[in-house]
Amino acid sequence: MALYTPAYQPNGNEIAVIETSKGTIRVQLAGKDAPIHVGNFVELSQKGFYDDLKFHRYVENFVIQGGDPKTRDLTSEQVAAASANPFSGLGTGGPGYSIKAEYSTNPNNSHEDGALAMARSQMPDSGGSQFYLCLGAQHFLDPNYTVFGQTIEGFDVIRQLRAGDVIEHIEIEGANA
Repeated sequence: MALYTPAYQPNGNEIAVIETSKGTIRVQLAGKDAPIHVGNFVELSQKGFYDDLKFHRYVENFVIQGGDPKTRDLTSEQVAAASANPFSGLGTGGPGYSIKAEYSTNPNNSHEDGALAMARSQMPDSGGSQFYLCLGAQHFLDPNYTVFGQTIEGFDVIRQLRAGDVIEHIEIEGANA
């Protein structure tokens, strides 16, 4: 699969406002440190790609993960039930392309509590649309996964999220026109 390079060029001021069924999360995006990931996330958000997707993976004290388009046509209850089944196919969907990993070039690639990072398969350059938010620091992920944002508001919301909860919409404040 060819690697996608987003047309959007981050300005470093972008804030993702993630509206969920449990409340709002605000994330300062790291456009200077991970421009490919931020550009991709901004483009997908502005197209409405994430609207009505569900979080499909919750691991206590680790991560809450979403962004799989395979969850769009499932109910929250179906996603919650499927999340316990490793053969459900959830967690395998994407936007139809992959982006280049930036964990080795990001000088601030640190999985702090509330970090926003890109999920991927075993191949380093396989991220696309699936992202996760850290539930506590997860520094063992630093050498292998790209962090592209840090939560600035809504830690309480992140802690309430579970598999099946809805990503209602993601708005990008401060994005270039």
